[in-house]
Amino acid sequence: MKYFFRLLLLIVILLNVGNVSGVLAQESNAANLKSDNLSDSQVRDMMKRAEASGLSDDQLRSAAIARGLSEDEANKLQTRITAIRAADSGNGNSATIDTGKNTVGDRKVTYGSDGRQNGVAPKPTAGIPVFGSELFSNSNLTFEPSLRIATPQNYVLGPDDQVIINVYGNSQVDWNLKISPDGNIQIPGIGLVNVGGKTIEQATGIIKSKLAQNRYAVGHGTSVSVSLGNIRSIKVIMVGQLVKPASYTLSSLSTVFNALYAAGGPNDNGSYRQIQVIRNNKMIKTLDTYDFLLKGSQKDNIFLKDGDIINVPTYKVRVTLNGQVKKVAKYEVLPGETFQDVVNFSGGFSDQAYTATVKVLQLTDKERRVTDINNADFNTYIPRRGDIYIIDEILERYENRVTIKGALFRPGQFQLDNGLTLSRLIEKAGGLKEDAFTGRGYITRLKPDNTTELIPFDVKGVLNKTKTDILLQREDIVNISSIFDLRDNYTVTINGEVRKGGIFAYADSMSVEDLVIQAGGFTESASPKRIEVARRINYSDPNEKNSPIASVSIINVDENFKLNSKPFVLHPFDVVSIYSLPGYQKQKTVKVEGEVLYPGSYTISSKNEKISDLLKRAGGLTASADVEGGTLKRTNQLGIDAEKGKIDANELQQEKVQRLQHLQKTFRDSLTDVNEQLRNDFVGIDLKRILNNPGTKIDLILEEGDVVRIPKEQQIVKIDGEVLFPSAVVYNKSKTFADYVDNAGGFSPGALRHRSYVVYPNGTVKGTKKFLFFNSYPNVKAGSEIVVPKKPVRRGLSTAESIGLLGSLASLGAIIIAVLNITKN
Repeated sequence: MKYFFRLLLLIVILLNVGNVSGVLAQESNAANLKSDNLSDSQVRDMMKRAEASGLSDDQLRSAAIARGLSEDEANKLQTRITAIRAADSGNGNSATIDTGKNTVGDRKVTYGSDGRQNGVAPKPTAGIPVFGSELFSNSNLTFEPSLRIATPQNYVLGPDDQVIINVYGNSQVDWNLKISPDGNIQIPGIGLVNVGGKTIEQATGIIKSKLAQNRYAVGHGTSVSVSLGNIRSIKVIMVGQLVKPASYTLSSLSTVFNALYAAGGPNDNGSYRQIQVIRNNKMIKTLDTYDFLLKGSQKDNIFLKDGDIINVPTYKVRVTLNGQVKKVAKYEVLPGETFQDVVNFSGGFSDQAYTATVKVLQLTDKERRVTDINNADFNTYIPRRGDIYIIDEILERYENRVTIKGALFRPGQFQLDNGLTLSRLIEKAGGLKEDAFTGRGYITRLKPDNTTELIPFDVKGVLNKTKTDILLQREDIVNISSIFDLRDNYTVTINGEVRKGGIFAYADSMSVEDLVIQAGGFTESASPKRIEVARRINYSDPNEKNSPIASVSIINVDENFKLNSKPFVLHPFDVVSIYSLPGYQKQKTVKVEGEVLYPGSYTISSKNEKISDLLKRAGGLTASADVEGGTLKRTNQLGIDAEKGKIDANELQQEKVQRLQHLQKTFRDSLTDVNEQLRNDFVGIDLKRILNNPGTKIDLILEEGDVVRIPKEQQIVKIDGEVLFPSAVVYNKSKTFADYVDNAGGFSPGALRHRSYVVYPNGTVKGTKKFLFFNSYPNVKAGSEIVVPKKPVRRGLSTAESIGLLGSLASLGAIIIAVLNITKN
């Protein structure tokens, strides 16, 4: 509020001029006032006080600047006052729009999606600028006079101008002479010469004449140049409807535009077309800024003289041009100008303008009215004050359009000629394509009530003139379908032992050999002697359980793709399956690692080669081998041939992963990570028994990728999981399971003891058995690993669950009591 009181104090200063000096002595911070900190209500109160004292807005601004308010803050305050006054007159009340807030004065303001304010539609002139206002508000366009140009020959010399006289040739001399207040210059050796009020051209002639009279042979080998040095300043008074009316000190080279820009240009009520230049109490020129804005002409932009007065009167007629014109704005109109002149001011109509008639909102003595101006009257209609011209957009419709789509060489939109028929339109569109369906087309026609109707026609009959041709109407849409649009895309499928199996486009007379070649040919394992072709049938009986759903044919082809006399021709949607040769086998490799004489990779030599056979081929075990610790790692635990059944194997493996993920979600705290569940690829074998009984059932048949590992004799036991100090302990035959756990610090508080288990060196696992309240732990062998799992975390009942449980118990109790009462009765 301190800013408000300071501003009120400033108003008191303005209203009590006699006491200005005394009050200013009390208020030393007037320059620190910020108009942005004032609310609209405070500004309105200030405006009322100023109006009651007979002060105009311009006088209030000028006085505020004189009392110490900065010019920038005064401009902001003037802008606020102008905006508030415009808002007051527009709303018809004393409420003012508070900038940046959804309030008008103290009222809440709501804005609709259509721009309505509190349900009231915005004015058609809202937000439209006055044409030419940007000329003086553009900071990049200053109109500052250039002081680095040659002196204009019509420049009138005056006091304080500096005249530069250069004499060169047979005589050489330079003089810089200042014009005295009497208009004289003192030329050395010649005396006073009066040049005040003379143009540069006139002064040059006088100076040459004086020099020629005084021993300077001007024109006989001697030349004289006269120019300006320092340029004097002039004072120009700016009055009338200006943003900043005041007295301005300008360069003597300044023009009317320079002065207008310094004064901020005309205000909202100022004229842009009848700006008056007054000199010696006579109006010497009237400036029309439209000449510069529209033509770039400055014919009336004269140089100013000291004491000139520029008066900007109020405009007489101003109209608004809105809608489809190239520049929407408010335009000032002079007597004798027409509506066509206003349109020309805007640059003309836009490309989408509806120019047959223009709607004008006029003012009468009592109210508004709407009038239409026909284009024939554009050059005769005289604009009136407050006219608002609204130029609408042309309709988004065509007066003579027909459209044709579909299987034609040039479909699209065409002109509707008089008597245009369907056959003529097809001819205009380049004719039918070869795939056009000629049995039936249709026309979508717009009825008078804007609904549509469908008119079918015989395409072939119309073109052959066996059917009546159809006369087309505006906005008809003709559709002629392609045969491919009326059926499924024909394809055939091939899978199995080809290089690039998949789905291929069907073509007439395509054979199995053609399809195999498109699929890249047979693979090495393919059998061309047994190919299966499955074909769709349409005669399946839905009432028969054994009714066939496909016709299957077994064929063979030449593996070199030679042409046969009777190739098997495919039909659309046939499925061709290529199988592998019955006896074809790729080599399979296994590995032997560890304590054998010849470790390394071996190729399986027969289908039933077993572990004992492989170890014989590897030279047998070394002396340091741990027979009981021998393991078999099998990544292909499903036992499926990688080549023949890879798809099924992947599906089964994916199912296994999904089952483990489901278990992990169900028992999140008791199961380890899925990857940990999958990493154990070891198959538990008893290698000692295998070697003692080769060829028996425990002697497994080898698979692709198997790895047989024979470790050295083991001497330690690992203890992992929920023990106090997981570690490795030296194996001792006399120690039990509990002894090894004690060596690792014992069970931790979270240990699930009865679920502990032992992983033996050969990959087999044995868990703890429970009898009554006693745990029977498994035996431990050298190289084993003891694992103690963690107890699952048990979640208690939530508050809602507890309340629900208590409610259920209470209901159950009430039922029991009711039953007992019934029994007693």
